[in-house]
Amino acid sequence: MIWSLKNWQRHAILQREPITEAIWRDVLARLHFLRGLTQSEITQLRQWATIFLHDKHINGAQGLTITEEMRVTIAAQACILILKLDLDYYHDWLEIIVYPGKFILDHEYTDEQGIVHAVQMVASGESWLAGPVILSWEDVADTDNKRGYNVVIHEFAHKLDMLNGAANGFPPLHRNMDPQAWTAIFSEAFEVFCEQVERADEWVIDPYAATSPAEFFAVLSEAFFVKPCEIKQFFPRVYQQLAAFYQQDPAMRWTTEEVAYE
Repeated sequence: MIWSLKNWQRHAILQREPITEAIWRDVLARLHFLRGLTQSEITQLRQWATIFLHDKHINGAQGLTITEEMRVTIAAQACILILKLDLDYYHDWLEIIVYPGKFILDHEYTDEQGIVHAVQMVASGESWLAGPVILSWEDVADTDNKRGYNVVIHEFAHKLDMLNGAANGFPPLHRNMDPQAWTAIFSEAFEVFCEQVERADEWVIDPYAATSPAEFFAVLSEAFFVKPCEIKQFFPRVYQQLAAFYQQDPAMRWTTEEVAYE
């Protein structure tokens, strides 16, 4: 009964609040990393984005006016993570706050001597446990960079990670996944990457990933979707774990598309 009611409600939303064809087409044209999606996957992504926009409030900060195209741009990128999962993964929070550009975060931390320090950080995104996602529109709109950077995917990966509590790089895994394998593979890859950053080696992903296991998971998640072939090459075991978790294989999609156009 609950399942039927939920699906009835979602069907009603899709009928009442569709994303217009013109806006959807324009958004897809800018999100190049979505290439290779099948028509059925594009349809599913559009449906998830439509329901997502019904469920979430997207509000501008510092006088930023949120247009429908901006809303769809955020929703499509947020929903690529749960394309093969379900919108219930985003169930426990309501708001997305969008600044025109990078914003200042005030943070406090306690050092080893017990002294509390207040610091300010410039950020392009932040996710709060059971609270809002905060984004910089300047960074959201940067969808064609070559760095594997995507602030929306990054922050929504944190949201998935937080389903177990505070973000720690260990989201709730599916029943057919081995938690010990996930922990071992990610821990080893994180340690190796931190050593590479310390040596100032060339990095396949943003060195910010060395900050913590939570950031390692979020950075790898964005790169998994934005430059999957490189992640599969340099982090093959991590790629397999991410493919199992997201139930997607972006590298295969990209390779298949390239072969089709040869």
